[in-house]
Amino acid sequence: MSLAVRDLAVVELMDDPECDARRLKATLRRFGTVNRLVSGWGTVYRTTLAPYLASLGRPAHVLDLGAGGGDLVARLSALADRDGLDVTWTGVDPDPRAHEVAVERELPETVRFRCADAATLLDEGARFDVVLSNHVLHHLGPELSDFAAESLQLSRGLVLHGDIERSRLAYALYTAGITPLAPGTFLRTDGLRSIRRSFTRAELAGALAERASDEWRVEKPAPFRLLAVGRGRG
Repeated sequence: MSLAVRDLAVVELMDDPECDARRLKATLRRFGTVNRLVSGWGTVYRTTLAPYLASLGRPAHVLDLGAGGGDLVARLSALADRDGLDVTWTGVDPDPRAHEVAVERELPETVRFRCADAATLLDEGARFDVVLSNHVLHHLGPELSDFAAESLQLSRGLVLHGDIERSRLAYALYTAGITPLAPGTFLRTDGLRSIRRSFTRAELAGALAERASDEWRVEKPAPFRLLAVGRGRG
């Protein structure tokens, strides 16, 4: 197996509509632990998201596209509450199985989840101060351009898409590190497949530039992490 190029032929088990429902739920629920360890969103919150929200000087509304089981919204909303930021959070995912897990969370009234996608929100005329996503980009092939464009249209301000940076070292470390968390879930198989599907920094910058060369920059906020940063036009 080579990690020299993206492997778009490999499909994650949890993307199968017929996958084991109990293992899927366990995977979605355990993402919170995994993402705290490897996603880099703690750094992104401190250095980028929180300062931007504070700079608005008013209540803000943040959208998480492809929110899955809702762990990122839960984490970021708790951090914002701790910092005294007035933020409303919306997490959307078109997969009803993920939505079911998200709405089971006990969260404040400032957080809500919907079973919807970006196109639905655009049709409704919805706009947000920040649009973000985590671990969505590597799922996308040619539709990446549409996803990126829709996220810019939905945002009045900041757009942040976080994902994995593909590398042999990331693959090796994840193989060893995920073992204690993997039983009863798809975390090991799907995590490794995610790395195989993910971008390098140059690949992601190039893919985004095909449609909007001046609207995105790609940063590395943490080891083995990429962050596509854009400025909304909504």
